[in-house]
Amino acid sequence: MFDTLSDRLSATFKTLRGKGRLSEADIDATAREIRIALLEADVALPVVRAFIKQVKERALGAEVSKALNPAQQIIKIVNEELIGILGGETRRLRFAKTAPTVIMLAGLQGAGKTTLAGKLGHWLKAQGHSPLLVACDLQRPNAVNQLGVVAERAGVAIYAPQPGNGVGDPVQVAKDSIEFAKTKVHDIVIVDTAGRLGIDQELMQQAADIRDAVRPDEILFVVDAMIGQDAVNTAEAFRDGVGFDGVVLSKLDGDARGGAALSVAHVTGKQVMFASNGEKLDDFDAFHPDRMASRILGMGDMLSLIEKAEQTFSQDEAEKMAAKLAKGPKEFTLDDFLSQMEQVRKMGSISKLLGMLPGMAQMKDQINNLDERDVDRTAAIIKSMTPAERQDPHIINGSRRARIAKGSGVEVSAVKNLVERFFEARKMMSRMAQGGGMPGMPGIPGMGGGPGRQKKQQKQAKGKRKSGNPMKRKAEEQAAAARREQGDNPLELPAQAPQNFELPDEFKKFMG
Repeated sequence: MFDTLSDRLSATFKTLRGKGRLSEADIDATAREIRIALLEADVALPVVRAFIKQVKERALGAEVSKALNPAQQIIKIVNEELIGILGGETRRLRFAKTAPTVIMLAGLQGAGKTTLAGKLGHWLKAQGHSPLLVACDLQRPNAVNQLGVVAERAGVAIYAPQPGNGVGDPVQVAKDSIEFAKTKVHDIVIVDTAGRLGIDQELMQQAADIRDAVRPDEILFVVDAMIGQDAVNTAEAFRDGVGFDGVVLSKLDGDARGGAALSVAHVTGKQVMFASNGEKLDDFDAFHPDRMASRILGMGDMLSLIEKAEQTFSQDEAEKMAAKLAKGPKEFTLDDFLSQMEQVRKMGSISKLLGMLPGMAQMKDQINNLDERDVDRTAAIIKSMTPAERQDPHIINGSRRARIAKGSGVEVSAVKNLVERFFEARKMMSRMAQGGGMPGMPGIPGMGGGPGRQKKQQKQAKGKRKSGNPMKRKAEEQAAAARREQGDNPLELPAQAPQNFELPDEFKKFMG
């Protein structure tokens, strides 16, 4: 969603790099480009004005003029201000002191409330809660049935006593759901309310009546991130008519320009709490302003990537795999490779995962062109092999390759390429597990230098060789002993350090 904005900002910052000092004209030009980038991204004009004013004031101050790298300092300022307009710190759900906690969803029709109710229920269930979805959208055709399907997919309970399609009292359903939740020991109630095609008094009054009936602990306003400037107008109308505590952005995976995400929190004063960025139930998470700002500036989102990995990968399995790799490359088989690949696939779209890595914004086109089905093809090739072939791919000859290719529906060359890539990957993973580090990065502990380089460094550290002539070697040793006694060898420490010795001030900070 933020691709256009990210590209414009990256191009703006690129012109600053290499400059040892920034003039006021440079800062004005940079601010103008950022303003254009935000306006093109459909960010609300009041938000753009406040943002540019803050950036210019800080950029013209001492923190940039005295910086060693002014361009990086400008990027730091823009990053911090982006975090500010996105809401600052991450806002968490408030839970009731006495269960159940009631969460009410409000918003326009088509914003994705019903689907989001299932995603939120699925997310809360993974947190150890027992949520209950309540069908209070009794006007939209098949809204109750849709919520039932979503609840079944999410594996959560639903309360839907009325058939909907214009039949039933949504206020009474909401009120009765609280007692039902207490009876069935559900600690969270998620109320899905009706929406309309536009803001009207009937919608506001019904939402207000449901609010008064259940007294929710959290009212979440669901806004379609693709509707641009109108998202702000809608949010302000709901804030004044019903009131809400937080915002949920849906459809963040769309191709709109993303101005709603950058505008809603600043204009309404209510933070974005959750974001939905896909069709699957897992494409939903808490909204972190600092991580979103980092993504917009093309710096990746390693924390979210690590969290996804922690949720997917088993710690015990990871330790077993590390121990296996440490024993030697032959211990790692194609079965292990398939298992690791399937674990990565569970984390979500490969393109989205790669997009979280720092610096991947420069490879956006290649990432977008990735074929997610390649993972399935690779899995099919491995599953077409016999257990012996997976254990020792060296035995895969021409006839075996032809059989595997036929069984998996690919070309013979694809089987050959997979085996070759597997051998290369196994060597690299084994080297990293044994402490060799990443190839091509010597000189950093744990990040480079295999046994060959270590031997070379040891050889270089030996210094000057001793003479092979016994008489000459004895003379050299006597001369070295004499120099040590006189203390004129700069490489030898004196027998006793001076009592009044003081380290220079520059070194004291390194000595604690």
